[in-house]
Amino acid sequence: MNNIAELKDGDKVTAPYLVVTVDKGVTSQSRNYLNVNLQDASGTMLGKKWDIEEGDADLFVPGQIVMISAEVNAYRGSLQMKIFSGSHVDQDNIDFTRFVPSAPVPREELEKKLNAYVDSLKNGDVKRLTEHLIDKFHDSYVTYPAAVHNHHAFASGLLYHSLCMADHAEMVCKLYPTLNRDVLVAGALIHDLGKTIELSGPVATQFTLEGKLLGHISIMQAEVRIAAKELGMSGEIPLIMEHMVLSHHNQPDFGSPVPPETREALVLSMIDDMDAKMNILDKAYAPVKPGEWTGKIFTMDGHYFYKPLYSKDD
Repeated sequence: MNNIAELKDGDKVTAPYLVVTVDKGVTSQSRNYLNVNLQDASGTMLGKKWDIEEGDADLFVPGQIVMISAEVNAYRGSLQMKIFSGSHVDQDNIDFTRFVPSAPVPREELEKKLNAYVDSLKNGDVKRLTEHLIDKFHDSYVTYPAAVHNHHAFASGLLYHSLCMADHAEMVCKLYPTLNRDVLVAGALIHDLGKTIELSGPVATQFTLEGKLLGHISIMQAEVRIAAKELGMSGEIPLIMEHMVLSHHNQPDFGSPVPPETREALVLSMIDDMDAKMNILDKAYAPVKPGEWTGKIFTMDGHYFYKPLYSKDD
């Protein structure tokens, strides 16, 4: 098999892979080489092309599928490919789902669940605003990742993350019935929609210029206000939803210009933080055997996490 996750030391491969990133390196003998991060749906692997040829700069481009001929070698405890050559692949007839990790639930099921949540909203203003925003960004919402590298960084990760948060919201509202269920569920569904503008898409995801200059929080706050104007909507609900978006990272260091100042905004920030961290931990634990430790997780304050022996039973 040529799936990256199944490759072993010494394997020789000729297969198409997605080029994620490319940068030049220089050997101790002052010779240029290429570092090429390659990806398929099963994982990623660094490739080294030691002999740069004419045309390589046009061939090895982030976001392109390239036919790779290489040998897999172990180096300092990790596998990497020694790339012998690459060749062009027709980009027009490619099933990109073969090259991009996807949500653990099929997209069709996620979309059905999204529609069910929207249909369940009973507050008229909340429902109209939520429907309007989801319709506007629908195609990107159902395919984009939630991040470039960190949590839910896979195709449909944005929708999967939002629906997991909506599930949390449902459970929390049953425990604390003073919460407004519609406001909290709608906040979960729309809070990260700005990432459809902040990020470039599900393939070789990068930050856009708008993403770097504005960030998804301020982008989405503006979109909520635009939607309210387009709908001729006034009153408290649009303002509350803007606040939910602005405060969902809880503090300025994490990108929120204001702290949560309603119960629903506070709970939204909590379940957002929980869902993101659980996904980060799942990713870190995946290659670790029970009884061993993860590497340092920089997005978790640089902590290491132990995988208990009882994980064998999971």
